[in-house]
Amino acid sequence: MIMRPGQQQLLLPVSPLFIWSSLVVALLVNMVPVGRAAWTPDLLALVIVFWSVHQPDRVGIGAAFVFGLLMDVHQSAMLGQHALSYTTLCFLATMIHRRLLWFPVFQQALQLLPLFALSHLIELAIRMIGGGVFPGWTLLVAPALEAALWPLASLILLAPQRRTPEPDANRPL
Repeated sequence: MIMRPGQQQLLLPVSPLFIWSSLVVALLVNMVPVGRAAWTPDLLALVIVFWSVHQPDRVGIGAAFVFGLLMDVHQSAMLGQHALSYTTLCFLATMIHRRLLWFPVFQQALQLLPLFALSHLIELAIRMIGGGVFPGWTLLVAPALEAALWPLASLILLAPQRRTPEPDANRPL
């Protein structure tokens, strides 16, 4: 296996239970009734992108579509608004995942910023076509916050894979 420059440790396999539980927790955090301002980051989109980049075989467009429909139903939004946004985000993240993983985490965040902005632009366009009200220019803050949260999400969601395996005299890794 070709290792990235500066990578010290091989990651252990991720548990499918951890992947899906992190997605459900992000969905539940998005559903907390604290009032949805235009500038608040979409944590579910962040976690979907994270797993689309790190585990594209396990979390794909179908999962993004289902979670998007759940968000649409929860927010009483036009059905398919979040679903289209999340599926587009997942597709684009899967397209660039091999190139993206070669960069340090802060450069990854900069490369994901246009994807998060496009996701919010899709949601805004569908909302406006449906007769919604423009939420204001604070909408531009949300993609920047999501990109800023990318290093924290990487640290938290990769932590179980970084645990040290049991030492074995016959296995050098």
